[in-house]
Amino acid sequence: MFKRILIPTDGSSLSAQAANKGVCFARQIGAEVVALHVTQPFAATVGFDGMAAAYAITDEDYEKTAAEQARRYVQAVLDRAHTAEVKAVGKVVSNFNVADGLVHAAREEKCDLIFIGSHGRSGLSRLLLGSVTIKVLSLARVAVLVYRARDSD
Repeated sequence: MFKRILIPTDGSSLSAQAANKGVCFARQIGAEVVALHVTQPFAATVGFDGMAAAYAITDEDYEKTAAEQARRYVQAVLDRAHTAEVKAVGKVVSNFNVADGLVHAAREEKCDLIFIGSHGRSGLSRLLLGSVTIKVLSLARVAVLVYRARDSD
């Protein structure tokens, strides 16, 4: 049914949990995996929280650090896929809007499923923090499987 599954990661433990389940799912159905991390451009951080001014970060420093971090996040999913004997490729994209970046990458990589984790927030916390998963659900033109990740106790 599904042949190519996009598994986004943000490096968090909840994201890793969802990625592990996504790789297991891919193995069960014989699908390939595209591990993805979406970085946000330097300009997105400057206006949002003043991070650059507070830490005297240059755009080159930010881009280098973001790229290294993204490679580590994606590599963790690729390593898990390798262990599970699932064919996988990694991809890092940059977009001001993470959900847009995910959906665009799914289309570009010809994925027929997005396997994404959700923290399961509701009410005011979801409203205040926003939800990439909710945005992906509204933007995606392919199937989206939402895995409810669990907080570690």
